[in-house]
Amino acid sequence: MQLEKVVAYHKALADPTRIRMLILLADGERNGLELAERLSLAPATITHHAAKLREAGLVGERREKNAIYFSLNEYFLRDGADAAMELILRSRAGARREETDMDEQREFEEQARREELEKYRSGVLRSFFDREGSLKNIPAQLKKKLVVLEHLAQKLEPGRKYPEKDINAFIREFHPDFATLRREFIMQQYLFREKEIYELNPAEMWPRWAELS
Repeated sequence: MQLEKVVAYHKALADPTRIRMLILLADGERNGLELAERLSLAPATITHHAAKLREAGLVGERREKNAIYFSLNEYFLRDGADAAMELILRSRAGARREETDMDEQREFEEQARREELEKYRSGVLRSFFDREGSLKNIPAQLKKKLVVLEHLAQKLEPGRKYPEKDINAFIREFHPDFATLRREFIMQQYLFREKEIYELNPAEMWPRWAELS
């Protein structure tokens, strides 16, 4: 039902006399004179209000000799109420659908982004580590270097305090140039050093290689 019809429906109901007429007609068909007597109104007033209800499709009428009988059109009464609800709530439902669609689109994009980053990370590790897990060389590009450093840092134990000789031994398991890699760990904030004791920083402090171009 279009907006104009919904408005016409509510205009037809926007009168106490017409509501009373519909209540009486809900019990069955009545003629105009009977309605006038029950509502203490002139027959002409009943005719006027019946015309408004008929225009909205809320009542039907039939003529029998000199009398006009009116009946409630229950289908249009319910249909008009349902149409009003649908019209009023449609924008809210549309907004919810749009929000749901946007959430799904964001989730799709985030998943695609995660897959893209994992593909990049895996490619870097395959390029710079051999099958035995040794680091073939230290990347010159910062983004790739951070991928490598993060991979190595994840092998250290959080909360454990490492003497320098233990850190050197750990790095030598992957690459002989322990001094350069140890310095990079400190510069990039993967490790914290105090009096030759090294400790892994919280992952929240690590640089975000994924944010680099």
